[in-house]
Amino acid sequence: MLRTIAATGRHGRATIGLVAAITLGVTTAAAAKPPGFEAAMIRMMACEGEGVRMELYLPQSVDHHMRGGQSVIGYYALDLTDVNKGKSLEPVRVTLSRDEKSVTVDQYPRGLPPTRIPVTGGTVDFDQRFATHAKCGPFQSQDPNFGN
Repeated sequence: MLRTIAATGRHGRATIGLVAAITLGVTTAAAAKPPGFEAAMIRMMACEGEGVRMELYLPQSVDHHMRGGQSVIGYYALDLTDVNKGKSLEPVRVTLSRDEKSVTVDQYPRGLPPTRIPVTGGTVDFDQRFATHAKCGPFQSQDPNFGN
């Protein structure tokens, strides 16, 4: 009889623990909040290469308000849909030069060398695998062909 009580006691505690874990998981999911305004992004630059498109997104709070020397964390989208490899999104550090003539995109998660792009747009290499000879429109412009 003691064996039955001991076994039931352990089983009962395990059941209570499982119910508590499930309840906590459901409560956490229900309490998750959507990202706030600071998480809203806007496309600040669009580039095109052969069968590939790149876009640079920055927090909407810095839209048209970046100062020379300022760095912000944004996202770099590499669209390889045309070559059946999908579209990736990765964090990048974006710095507007002090003279406000160029933007440096640092793809730090992949350890790639920083890419310097004239704010008026130009042809650049983001990496050596896919994004070479990319024609970029002006920084803070929504149209990749604006001014070209």
